[in-house]
Amino acid sequence: MTSNKEIILDTVKEPACFPNVPPTFLTDKTMNERKTKVLKAMKKEGFQIVAIYADKEHGSNFEYLTGFIPRFEEGLLLIEDSGKCTVILGNENLKMAAYSRAAVTLKHSPLFSLPNQPMDNEAALEEILQEAGLDQKNKIGLVGWKMFTTQKSDPSTYFDLPYFIVEAFKKAKRSDAELVNAAHLFIGGDFGVRTTNNANEIAHYEYGANLASTCMLRAMNEVETGRTEAEIGDRLTAEGQYNTVVTIAAAGQRFDKANFYPTHKKIQLGDPLSLTTGFKGGLSSRTGFVIESEKQLPSAQKDYLDRVAKPYYSAVVSWLETIRIGMKGGELYRLIENVFPKNKYHWHLNPGHLVADEEWMSSPIYEESTEILKSGMIFQLDIIPSIPGYTGVSAEECVAIADQPLQDEIKRHYPGLWQRMTTRRNYIENELNIQLSKDVLPLSNTAAYLRPFFLAKSQAFVVRK
Repeated sequence: MTSNKEIILDTVKEPACFPNVPPTFLTDKTMNERKTKVLKAMKKEGFQIVAIYADKEHGSNFEYLTGFIPRFEEGLLLIEDSGKCTVILGNENLKMAAYSRAAVTLKHSPLFSLPNQPMDNEAALEEILQEAGLDQKNKIGLVGWKMFTTQKSDPSTYFDLPYFIVEAFKKAKRSDAELVNAAHLFIGGDFGVRTTNNANEIAHYEYGANLASTCMLRAMNEVETGRTEAEIGDRLTAEGQYNTVVTIAAAGQRFDKANFYPTHKKIQLGDPLSLTTGFKGGLSSRTGFVIESEKQLPSAQKDYLDRVAKPYYSAVVSWLETIRIGMKGGELYRLIENVFPKNKYHWHLNPGHLVADEEWMSSPIYEESTEILKSGMIFQLDIIPSIPGYTGVSAEECVAIADQPLQDEIKRHYPGLWQRMTTRRNYIENELNIQLSKDVLPLSNTAAYLRPFFLAKSQAFVVRK
């Protein structure tokens, strides 16, 4: 079993980075495929109309079809089983209807606008919904940003949309019409339309993974005592892109005065340091010590490498070597439980989850999961140990899994992307000595690259040959 492989700290060359890679836009063909997938999923479960909610923080399901999010405001996209789409927008996003990737009929609701903005065309939201034909539908789905996986009650009755919107749907529908949470149509691991990606979508999302990992390597290289969190945090942003998570550059004791963000605190020798950045399609995260060697570890953590960091890295290796298309999520969960037992390392969240426009979409990897891992899924390798008295460790990165036809399509249509992924695979296999699953396509430059000591810039973990 891969858990028996010896992990050592060795002199390792840095992974290659790829600056100035332009974003890949989603094609009209991809956007049409997306709509077709949604309509097929609706038909399978008998939905006559699905309403997809969005705001700045929770817009990915909406954006999946429209290509944009309603900045500043709320928005709704109604898609009927006929394929007709209606978008309801507030004042500041009315112009975006003309740019929607799916053809839409526009309706204006100033209720979605910011406080004290003009209320021209004001109408009750339920009236707008009835104008769109909601009162003629028998089964209506509401899609916020998450599905509820509660085991103690019916998750279809939980709604994460604002109260006034849910109330409007209840008032607008017929009394005998069914109103249920339909987020699973988009993000459910076994059948959600967004859980798998075609070649164009993988190329689209690799832009963010490449950017995040390039930022991470740059930030790690600039860690020095006397530098401030803010200086290092500045290296975790790039190209004016929107971060999908709060940027972390935190040295020493975290959360002082409940603060999440980088400050002007100076980094000191011996500090624990956490770094995280994420963009659409990828996140990179690292945690370790601001030291040069094991001799500089705190007296209470002299065994940090053997107690925390090496076992964690062994779990990362096992994950990357074992994940494959067709395996059940529960099988991968059990693997991590076997090589990195929860009762010893105290991880709690899923050891890996799906990524796309948001940092965490959903996860098929959980205890006893029968959900099948599929070609086209994009995963964040995300295992978070928490051992009392010890600093954590992290090497979160993103990979896709792809069967041979999908790999061939990427190679044919996106040769630059294919070359980057091939370079990353070769580095992981030949420099870090990790024998990747044949299905894994690294989207991050720094996948599996872990320096536990930030000042030892030439050292990283490898598998002993």
